[in-house]
Amino acid sequence: MLYLLAQYLEKSISAFRVFDYVTFRAILAGIISLTISIGCGKSVINWLTRLKIGQTVRNDGPQTHLVKSGTPTMGGVLIILSITITTLLVADLSNLYIWVLLFVLISTGALGFIDDYRKVVYKDSKGLPPRAKMLAQSAIAIGTGLFLVYVVKMPNTTEVVVPFFKMIQHPFGIVGFLIITYFVIVGSSNAVNLTDGLDGLVSVPVVLVALGLAVFAYIAGHKIFASYLFLPHVPLAHEVVVFCMAIAGASLGFLWFNAYPAQVFFFVFGALALGAVLGTIAIIVRQEIVFGIMAGLFVIEAISVILQVGSYKLRKKRIFLMAPIHHHFELKGWKETQVVVRFWIISIVFLLISLSTIKLR
Repeated sequence: MLYLLAQYLEKSISAFRVFDYVTFRAILAGIISLTISIGCGKSVINWLTRLKIGQTVRNDGPQTHLVKSGTPTMGGVLIILSITITTLLVADLSNLYIWVLLFVLISTGALGFIDDYRKVVYKDSKGLPPRAKMLAQSAIAIGTGLFLVYVVKMPNTTEVVVPFFKMIQHPFGIVGFLIITYFVIVGSSNAVNLTDGLDGLVSVPVVLVALGLAVFAYIAGHKIFASYLFLPHVPLAHEVVVFCMAIAGASLGFLWFNAYPAQVFFFVFGALALGAVLGTIAIIVRQEIVFGIMAGLFVIEAISVILQVGSYKLRKKRIFLMAPIHHHFELKGWKETQVVVRFWIISIVFLLISLSTIKLR
């Protein structure tokens, strides 16, 4: 809305032309979403507390987590509202990529809300049946892929870019693109959700990944930059930078209340939505493999669960003391804050590696 107003006003007041620069609007998006998140955080927490929407702690988890019982959950509403309001204010709403991202954010957020609602109302930490959740996630992912191919008509939809190489772009065709889209969006969504188990653990990695994807989106949207750096050129993808910064700002604002000891939790509501929308951005900018590196912490968390479940089903033995792996280190004696900060450091390393792929070709 601010962008549309600025376009109207710039006809008579030249200063408003600054809104034509995506870099300015990206910075503005980060500031606005951060302000909304922090400014509304306390009110949202008080509202959730009055509704008695509190955390249900697993009995088989670390005993130190029992004190978290009753802490307000469904804090994802704060994240989703901050991102959505900021995007509607600052982004170019004629850009279809923005609407794709809003659809993924809100639809997966709604799925997470239903899951959280069951946990809160029925006091069942399992939430939605896994099959129902997976079916809904699959529908969202495939629907997004079809929209990108047939409505947005994305270029390079049949190629997957291999990092660290100049000209290796493996063609997969539209069916392959839909399969990749499915695994990236669903996998990322669930991986972020699995990581959300400690105070503040998810927020910083989400900020880092959002900032990293913003760099790739900016390059992809500019033909000269993309050509020089041997990256796919995706016309109009530069507007995605605004959305990335809205994610970063909202997540930082949420960390204000989610840092140890947490006053509110993401829960499935926020984690599913953030994971899915980050995966969608990676699809848009054609950096699915780099995204796997950038989101390496989420990948490790997800793999730890897969290995644990697979090992127990096949051998009746556990690989880790508990999965996801952050709980394993807790049970090994690490303090919660130690696990969180060390995992943040790992996320920074993964981000630096992923950014190095821009030039190392």
